[in-house]
Parts: sequence; structure tokens; C-alpha cells
Amino acid sequence: MTAKGEHAKAEFDTDARREQELNRFEPKAEAQPSDVLAVATLTAELADMRDRWVRSEAEIANVRSRAKRDIDETRSFAVQKFAGDVVEAAENLRRGLTNLPPAMPGEPESMIGLRAGLVEIERGFVGLLERNGIRREDPTGSAFSPDLHQAIGEREADNQPSGSVLQSLSPVWTLNGRLLRPAMVIVARSPIGGQTDDPSIFNRGE
Repeated sequence: MTAKGEHAKAEFDTDARREQELNRFEPKAEAQPSDVLAVATLTAELADMRDRWVRSEAEIANVRSRAKRDIDETRSFAVQKFAGDVVEAAENLRRGLTNLPPAMPGEPESMIGLRAGLVEIERGFVGLLERNGIRREDPTGSAFSPDLHQAIGEREADNQPSGSVLQSLSPVWTLNGRLLRPAMVIVARSPIGGQTDDPSIFNRGE
């Protein structure tokens, strides 16, 4: 390239840089008020629609949760009522066995067979209940619990702690860990003092 050409190129580059510098300080076109208002309106509408969508989703979730809870409670109540009736039958069977005359030498074979048959029936019946989540527990000797036991009396006892279950007249029945029927119990008390350490045991259900 000749010296003249190089000089011309240098002047061109200089003019281009000068124009770029001037462009930096030129005022830019400002947004029109109508455009700003439109953007603000659309932003507000979008936020409102999003808020409504979130609220509707939450409401749908609440409706589903309430419906499921109602169904579960209805099913649980139906099963619990049936289980209570079955437990009543089991207790009647146990009372029948308890009221049978004790085994005696020389008793008729028919009585021996009857007693053995009823025992097997009860064993099978209770096993069936346990396989379906219904369990019974003898609370004799355990600490009195107002959540599981119904105290119907107390008796002095030297060999058992005061406030423990001295005698159980019926077992505790539960369905999948939830109480079906409390045990009817007699509570031990110390010979000295005349009452258990916790007199509130007779206030269950009040």
C-alpha cells in the first residue's frame, strides 16, 4: 500500500472512532408512556393469573384431602363398629367357657368333648381376629392406664404395687393398635393409707 493510501485509511479509522464516541453520548430514544403502561398492565395481569392458579391448585388439593379423609373415617367407623360386635361375641364365648363346670374325674365323655371343642373354637376365633388386626391383652399385673383400663374397684394388696391392675375382669381389645374396648379391672392399693396413690383412676370418661 502506498503512503497516500495508508494516510487515507488512518483518517478513515479516526473518523469511525470519533463517530462511535459521539454515539455513546447521544440521548437514546425513551419508551413512550403508553408502552410502559401496557407492560405494567400485562405484568399485573400475569401476576393475578398466577395467583389465581396457585389458589385453585391449593383448593383442589384441599378438596381431595377432605374427600379422602371422609372416606377413610367412614370406612374406619364401619370396620370399628363391626369389630366391636365381633369382640362382644368373643367375650361371650369366653364367659361361656369360664362358666362351664370344672373338669372332674369320671365325667361323661360328652362333657369332655364339649369343653375341648369350645376351647378349640375360641382359639381359632381369636386367631382369626388377630390375623385381621383385632387383639386382646390381659392387663393383670401391669400399671393402670386410663387410656386402656376402666377401674371398677380397688382392693388391698401386699404383693403388688399400688395403682397396678390387681385383677382383670375383661381384656383390653384393640384394632390395629387403636382401642376398641377398655379392660374392666380392679386396682391394687396399699394396705396402709386405704386408697391408691392416684385416686383419679375412677374418673375415666368423666
